[in-house]
Amino acid sequence: MDISSWTFSPWLLTPLVFLAWVLALAMVKKIAFAVFRNLAARTANQFDDIFLEALDFPLQLIVYASGVLVVQNMLPKVPGVDLLKVFLDGFKVVSIVAVVIFVDRFVQGCIHESARTVEIVKASEGVVRGFIRVVIFGLGALILLDSFGVSITPILASLGIGSLAVALALQPTLENFFSGIQLIIDKPIQIGQFIRLESGEEGVVDRISWRSTWIVMGNNNTVVLPNKMLVNTRVTNYCYPDAEIAVVVPVAVHYASDLEKVEQVTLQVARETLKEVAGGVTSFDPVLRYYELADSSIRFNMALRAKDVASSHEIRHAFIKRLQKRYAKEGIIIPFPTRTIVNAGA
Repeated sequence: MDISSWTFSPWLLTPLVFLAWVLALAMVKKIAFAVFRNLAARTANQFDDIFLEALDFPLQLIVYASGVLVVQNMLPKVPGVDLLKVFLDGFKVVSIVAVVIFVDRFVQGCIHESARTVEIVKASEGVVRGFIRVVIFGLGALILLDSFGVSITPILASLGIGSLAVALALQPTLENFFSGIQLIIDKPIQIGQFIRLESGEEGVVDRISWRSTWIVMGNNNTVVLPNKMLVNTRVTNYCYPDAEIAVVVPVAVHYASDLEKVEQVTLQVARETLKEVAGGVTSFDPVLRYYELADSSIRFNMALRAKDVASSHEIRHAFIKRLQKRYAKEGIIIPFPTRTIVNAGA
């Protein structure tokens, strides 16, 4: 039997060639991805893994589309139909769709990864991902229309007018959003830090979202402050440059006191407090400074140091109790204000 005399129908041969092409490219793609994934696994950065994951499906679409282009010459001619133009247009559509899908998946993966470390992205991840997805697919649709000769100028003009109207309507929200971004970039405050606002409220920063910042106060109430107000107000950050805080306790003793003994006893009590009470900075050497000869007492400040604001209250509490008890034992008097009335006529 002479095999060379066999003839194959194009409708049978075309699918076989298409399948062989797709399988060959799929095998090359699989090997290449295995190599690149091994390389990406050795890096600490996760964005290369996200890139490969995002590229997988769009690249597969390109492989299928290229297979169609390869076999288009094998199909029989159809009267009145330019198959080459049809397939090229189809390849163009698939390529644009593949690029849009890749960009969307890559950006979504980057946002999800950033949400692990960036609090504002974590708090508003759903909103950010939805907004970015609308922008990406919107731009993809415009590029697709433009590639087929459809004028997008009127569409862009309409979008510009509509965007201006939306921006004016959402001006307060946008101000808070960009203020939140400023807080994240500038980092005047961070989650877990103890701060005091110019208005007097103080507490621990619990959350920084795309619109507002949440501050949990000592009474377990929460102050929700718009980001715009937080950016434009004076904020005292008790955790910057570090969480350690000075604990200054004002003390007064009687004029008849031996100041050398007072200093010795007070410093001893302060050192014991820092070593024995949780939250004290044991490496810090307390400082005593006399600063005033008042009406009925000699006043000084005793400076201790706590690991954070929460510990400072316990340090102050324990020190005052221990100091009062030790003063009573040593005979050191803490005076109270007295007034002497002199009878001028006597």
